[in-house]
Amino acid sequence: MTETLPEELAAAVGPQTASAQIPLPPTFESIEVERTYRKQQLAAGFRLFGRFGFSEGVAGHITVRDPENPQWFWVNPFGMSFHHITASDLILVDHEGNVLAGNAPVNRAAFVIHSQVHKARPDVIAAAHSHSIYGKAFSSLGIHLDPITQDACAFYQDHGLYTDYRGVVNEQEEGERIAAALGSHKAVILQNHGLLTGGGSVAEAVWWFITMERSCQAQLLAMAAGTPKLIDHDVAVTSHAQLGSPLAGWFQAQPLFTQIMRSDPDLLD
Repeated sequence: MTETLPEELAAAVGPQTASAQIPLPPTFESIEVERTYRKQQLAAGFRLFGRFGFSEGVAGHITVRDPENPQWFWVNPFGMSFHHITASDLILVDHEGNVLAGNAPVNRAAFVIHSQVHKARPDVIAAAHSHSIYGKAFSSLGIHLDPITQDACAFYQDHGLYTDYRGVVNEQEEGERIAAALGSHKAVILQNHGLLTGGGSVAEAVWWFITMERSCQAQLLAMAAGTPKLIDHDVAVTSHAQLGSPLAGWFQAQPLFTQIMRSDPDLLD
């Protein structure tokens, strides 16, 4: 908690009492405490993906780095429903694909994609990918999101496009190409495949995925109805600065994470 609002949030907050406080990302006393927090956040992220209908058979994965060793990351067990995942179900793997904790199989595509994203982007603590309906529909167009809504401006000049779909991702080389397409951005559209987002926390990565999926839906609807009017470049840049920062992403996810933890408290187990 803090009494001094960061610049990204100050502009969005109206009049408040002297004692009003805004939640900020937590700090931790030990690696063990931080690990528990990250795993519980990851389990909550999967429950949210289940709640939003982002599952498609056994496809989809979210990862988070282990705080002790950035070359390790936690991921969902292959074949387990997003609706059922708890913190204790998660699997720990390293960048070479060795399972370090857990007794369930790991989706090879999850390892191939996420290991290369985490290798290429030390700042990406968590990454999210799934075959959500509007994301995969929009991806088939082979185009970037346009700044046609305030929410879409969070991705203005801040998402990549990977156009070299070669089937199910099984080879490290394709994971490297996907990571290259992501570049320094928060998200990448995988043509004929779906969306992938990354962030400095599970909450941030999950929020970018949710709002990007909705932005894809909005653009598909607008394009079906007519020719969408684009937001002016300078306004889109300003809106991106207000809506697209890591802190803004984390903060916008908080209502959803609070909601899912209250409705599904077993995810913490």
